[in-house]
Amino acid sequence: MGIGWNADTLVELASREGRLTVEQAPDAIRSAAAELEPIVRKLTGTEAPFQLTIEATNVDAYWAYWLDGSGPNARLRLNLRRAQFTEVQARVFALHEVLGHALKGASYAARCAEFDVPWVRLLSVHAPQQVLLEGLAQALPMFVIPDDEQVAARTRLAHFGQLVMGEMHLAINAGATIEQCVQMARSRVPYWTDETIGDILHDRSVNPQLRTYLWSYAAGIDWFVCLAEAGGPAAGDVVRAAYRDPLTPPDLEAMWPEGPRVGVGRLPSG
Repeated sequence: MGIGWNADTLVELASREGRLTVEQAPDAIRSAAAELEPIVRKLTGTEAPFQLTIEATNVDAYWAYWLDGSGPNARLRLNLRRAQFTEVQARVFALHEVLGHALKGASYAARCAEFDVPWVRLLSVHAPQQVLLEGLAQALPMFVIPDDEQVAARTRLAHFGQLVMGEMHLAINAGATIEQCVQMARSRVPYWTDETIGDILHDRSVNPQLRTYLWSYAAGIDWFVCLAEAGGPAAGDVVRAAYRDPLTPPDLEAMWPEGPRVGVGRLPSG
């Protein structure tokens, strides 16, 4: 895209994508979700209805946006302390949070209402299904709008960032020093600030909840990017199944036996 790999990469990328104000972001996300919803429904085979509420908040946390809810009702929170909005990111947010999480959760709820499903009807960040939930949500653009160059760039950039965070995650928990991990991060991602690197290492080393939960992002996006790149019948089968049941890593691997094991694709071994 002609954007340099340096400390200003994200600034240049945001300028190229068309910046949005905080006030413009909710409408832009809703508009993108409405545009892309028919494509996602056709891809996934779900007809489940859902309702979305968007709220603005300001909290000291790693996340820029977060979705939760119950049944067909979903709430999307935008963290003004972390989130930056562009027209392209609105499309990414719409796919990740609205059509990746809200629609999937509503699909599970609708299935539970019709069938006596064999799984617990409560999702948790500690559960093994989180690899599916965060992995597919991050990689969903590659299945839905693979020809959108700008969205693809954001998705590829997120994938690379998660691979580096996975590398740091393993290193800090295997006994590497803070200095070694900081040097690793700076050599890989020049636009990460000291605060960003510090948060990554803190969350993945001393916070028990995030130490497990955040690994699902790296393991999940890598597996689903591999699946999207491979294509074929397995890709469609897995995506449709993912909107019917909260699949575990062994479930995913069984549906695509030719693919990598979850967490052992392009992530470092450890």
